[in-house]
Amino acid sequence: MSQARLQLEQITKAFPGCLANDQVHLAILPGEIHALLGENGAGKSTLVKMIYGLLKPDQGQILWEGEAVDISSPKVARSLGIGMVFQHFSLFEALTVLENIAVGMDGDFDLKTLEKRINEVSQNYGLFIDPKMTIHDLSVGERQRVEIIRCLLQAPKLLIMDEPTSVLTPQEVDKLFVTLKRLSDEGVSILYISHKLDEIKALCHKATILRGGRYIQELDPTAETAQSMAQLMVGEKITPPKRTASTAFGKEVIRVKNLSLKSSQPFGNDIKNVSFMIREGEILGVAGIAGNGQTELLSALSGEADTAVDSIVIHGRPSGNLPTNQRRMFGMAYVPEERLGHASVPNNALHENAFLSGYQTQNLQKLGFINFKKRNEYAQMICDKYKVKHSGIGAAAKSLSGGNLQKFIVGREIEQGPSLLIAAQPTWGVDAGAAAAIHQSILNLAEKNSAVLLLSQDLDELFAVCDSICVIYEGTLSAAYPVNQISREQIGLLMGGVTPPGMSVMDNAKLGEDYDAA
Repeated sequence: MSQARLQLEQITKAFPGCLANDQVHLAILPGEIHALLGENGAGKSTLVKMIYGLLKPDQGQILWEGEAVDISSPKVARSLGIGMVFQHFSLFEALTVLENIAVGMDGDFDLKTLEKRINEVSQNYGLFIDPKMTIHDLSVGERQRVEIIRCLLQAPKLLIMDEPTSVLTPQEVDKLFVTLKRLSDEGVSILYISHKLDEIKALCHKATILRGGRYIQELDPTAETAQSMAQLMVGEKITPPKRTASTAFGKEVIRVKNLSLKSSQPFGNDIKNVSFMIREGEILGVAGIAGNGQTELLSALSGEADTAVDSIVIHGRPSGNLPTNQRRMFGMAYVPEERLGHASVPNNALHENAFLSGYQTQNLQKLGFINFKKRNEYAQMICDKYKVKHSGIGAAAKSLSGGNLQKFIVGREIEQGPSLLIAAQPTWGVDAGAAAAIHQSILNLAEKNSAVLLLSQDLDELFAVCDSICVIYEGTLSAAYPVNQISREQIGLLMGGVTPPGMSVMDNAKLGEDYDAA
């Protein structure tokens, strides 16, 4: 057996009130694609931050090609040959591909030579990109290529990838896997973090399981099922969500007719003539790559942006110009995409964040006075029911891991019993067990005659819970197709702006007229 390229021995890292990593060990061989798996709060992010020099371990040692090393900064990590592609890209929208790559490069270079090297790497690895294009003109998949090329230009021996497929179409995922397997064949080690266990089986040679900050075991993913790996991650059997197939939906809950909205963002997408309807008990999914108008659509539906009064009708009431609180009084609940700063106030306690959206529906105040006991009970109920790991309901929202904060936010909205739930990326960064629980909660809500609009980039999620799916692309919305009448490949093409053969593009203006006739 060849010597491990990276070896972690008894790595321990603690934060106030939290032991993030407890004597963890990990070994990655040259050319190996190694998955790092664990539920939310298992310590994965902390571990890779220590490998990349963003954090320093309290105990234990890191061995690089057999020698103990002190990785004190990302620059030291890069000098060893460690590169990292983060889940959230660090690119400047107004700069070109070449300028963005130059900003992140170490050492001296000239732009002409760098441009030539970018073209060589992009051709060699099938990561086709024009160095002169500006970032805001690129798709999300193309932006990821920029991040990967930036790492490859530094000739990495180990490439860390954090949730690399969470924003890609199925076709882009296939292309990425070709590139990663090519790098593996050339001897590059890859540490791969993902909650998509079917991808782990298809791509990775080995996987290390973490649970509660501790090493559980190393395994061969090809010899496991997605269910068995998920069970090892959470330590208990995971019950997949159960849905009752039904088309007997009730009355119309929300109707959107010819909705248009100009984006307030410099590089956003205007919403153009969008129409759809959701009835009681119905779950409509909206697929799409980030940046195709989802933010603008959510702003219009939630009441954060005014639109024509009759472009949005909730329970028969024209609501296009009503504020968010008024829409909540009509029965709407909302899970924004951004956990910190939009769905929650980072520095506020969990009980305060529970109060912010639930004070009306849960009667948490009277005559302007907060019922602290009732508020705290509500926050604690959410944490208990949705298994939110926290140090107390007085803990700040930002102190929770991303997945645990997501569970809290989704639970806060669903437990208000809304007649209309609008949810964006409800299981973003959430482990398999928590995702299954959230999906079941959404299905349960629909079975109680609530209407649900679910925006997600995760096609598995949409197929698991939705009755029908449409696609948003550059601010326009496709027809809604029943889940049993459309494939992942067809949705992937629609997400890329290509209409698959035999499928028609919906005329949303005509759809609006049809709603009037109905």
